[in-house]
Amino acid sequence: MRKKPTMPIEKSVFLRVMGSFAGGVTIVTVKGKDGQPRGFTASAVTSLSLEPRMLLVCVSERSTTLDIIKEVGSFAVNILAASQQEVAQQFSTLQENKFSGMRWRAGAETGAPVLDGSLAYAECRLRDTCKGGDHEILMGEIVAGDSHEAEPLLYFRGRYGRYEAVIAPVVHPADIWEIW
Repeated sequence: MRKKPTMPIEKSVFLRVMGSFAGGVTIVTVKGKDGQPRGFTASAVTSLSLEPRMLLVCVSERSTTLDIIKEVGSFAVNILAASQQEVAQQFSTLQENKFSGMRWRAGAETGAPVLDGSLAYAECRLRDTCKGGDHEILMGEIVAGDSHEAEPLLYFRGRYGRYEAVIAPVVHPADIWEIW
């Protein structure tokens, strides 16, 4: 028996469902061949592989920074701290110079901007790309990075928020298998 084709989920439902997944907020940066820093706010970022150490970033096809990353072959992912909501908002605009008033340094391995005050950063060499709907998925091998003690900036249902630590026992994955 053939299954009846399903209709895609409505856009408003899709946004509501996916907005229910709390995620970290990042700024993806690159230094163009012209020497100018570029960047954008991204929440579709995740680890990809331990060997080699890789992450992925989903970038809108309309992003003016996408072609620059592909041309240069490297980028940095700056994971924002809770105190950096204004930074997230500034990089999510269409303004020409998003780095205005920003303090940053060039990454040691890629030259991509590393933003001061970030919770963590990862410098990446672009390894591969693939199309995903109206986005392109960038796969980057992490060649440098660091993290600092701070609370993360989160994004949930269209709003920025903060993480509240809860004191609870830590359950390690190996312990779960022993329980079952």
